[in-house]
Amino acid sequence: MFNRRHFLGSGIVAAGSVLLLPAAVRAAIKSNPFTLGIASGSPRDTSVMLWTRLAPDPLRGGGMPLGDVPVRLRIWADDAAKRLVREMDVVAVAEDAHSIHERVEGLEPGREYWYRFSVGDYESALGRTRTTSRASSTARLAVASCQSWQSGHYAAYADMAAWAPDCVVHVGDYIYEGGTSDLGKRTAKMFGEDLTFNTVRQHNGPEIVTLWDYRNRYALYKTDPSLQAAHAASPWIVAMDDHEIDNNWASDTPQDPWAQTPLEWQVRRIAAFKAYYEHMPIDRPPVIDMLGTALQARLQMYGLYRFGPAQVHLLDTRQFRADQVCGEGFPGQTPCPEAARPDRTMLGAGQEKWLADALRRSDAKFNVLASQVWLTPYRYNQAPEPAAVNFDAWDGYAPARQRLFETLADGVSNPVSITGDWHCAAASRLHLDPFDVRSKRVGVEFSGTSISSDCPWSPAMERARADNPHVAHHNGRQRGYCRFDVDTRHWATTYRVVADPLNPNSAVGTDVEIRVADL
Repeated sequence: MFNRRHFLGSGIVAAGSVLLLPAAVRAAIKSNPFTLGIASGSPRDTSVMLWTRLAPDPLRGGGMPLGDVPVRLRIWADDAAKRLVREMDVVAVAEDAHSIHERVEGLEPGREYWYRFSVGDYESALGRTRTTSRASSTARLAVASCQSWQSGHYAAYADMAAWAPDCVVHVGDYIYEGGTSDLGKRTAKMFGEDLTFNTVRQHNGPEIVTLWDYRNRYALYKTDPSLQAAHAASPWIVAMDDHEIDNNWASDTPQDPWAQTPLEWQVRRIAAFKAYYEHMPIDRPPVIDMLGTALQARLQMYGLYRFGPAQVHLLDTRQFRADQVCGEGFPGQTPCPEAARPDRTMLGAGQEKWLADALRRSDAKFNVLASQVWLTPYRYNQAPEPAAVNFDAWDGYAPARQRLFETLADGVSNPVSITGDWHCAAASRLHLDPFDVRSKRVGVEFSGTSISSDCPWSPAMERARADNPHVAHHNGRQRGYCRFDVDTRHWATTYRVVADPLNPNSAVGTDVEIRVADL
């Protein structure tokens, strides 16, 4: 278990470990620059990415002087920080908001390490990370998503930090792009229901569109102590969903193309990608090219990770998808002819081929698809009417999902989808004919509820439960996350739920435990 004293330990550096800085830099850093915490991520058998960002004035651009800054990084083999295994100088890069992305190589597979940054008179918290190992017989994973700052606090992350999984899989909506809401309760009629919303803390400004905006919004979220604790306790693998840029964006198309020109959208997307890189423990910055007269930015997010008996295929369901079709009926919209076009893609041709090849080659007991949006079909009306579905999820990309299901049905060992986006917990059986439970079963899906974001469409989902017999569990009332305990024979999912999302110190308990064999 990860001890909370570790992440609370940032402050003045110990004597004898000071890295000498230029006098002007030392004079400019007048307060703790580790206000945004530390993180590790993208773990491999013999390496891991370590991250921090120097920001003594985090909500106003960071407050750092011009120029790169040298930082001391130390790594230990024990949580008492006695057995030093590596000490090095790394660089906080000014053009990347003084963030540090250091891939540490030459580590041992399947073991824990502890690390700390220091600069001038200050040192960071002590972080724990862990390398991966194909040979391990067990894995402990967590999935998280959808952490609206305004909607609630992050007690779920405090609980996750105490559990200290081998890895956290974050499938998107790390920040929300919207502007400031009024504090307190408000009521709105949605989907035929009178729904109550709470704003417990406010965003720092209007809707974000510039690099300055995105940096300050990430900084706001990262000041939360429970989020910092979860990052300090475990390595993360991450991919963005929509709110890291613009609600329901799809490849080169924003949610509201009438409100932003193609050039404005591309510039905004570049800013969002760059800020995401600056605040995440990932390897590669965005690549920006000119295609003819148009700007084009790409950020590598999908990838393959092995945790003993589980092979995780982290997907990217935003950058390469076709635009949504059939209107914006919500939460469910009836299909239109365009939805059935076979060329409509969720992953793009390159990622789709990569995934199929990786699944066919895999020798893992469990093959995990970490998707931002639900693979599970869900209809909001009664048969025999054409299913009214959420066209932002895989339901809106039925031909692409069918190709994936046919791959899963062709001998892939124990497919398990883990996902977020929809702010509610669910456990489902996946069938070759998605709405026909008599057809061949091709896998299961565990959808984590949101860390803090509201789920106003939960009543509509409850009314439709009888028309979705493949869904064995649903809870849209509570916030939380999923834990996964995996060994060479079994997969067990624990749904952790927050008693009071308006309380940062809320109790967190277990709603239900489900084994793959029981679905």
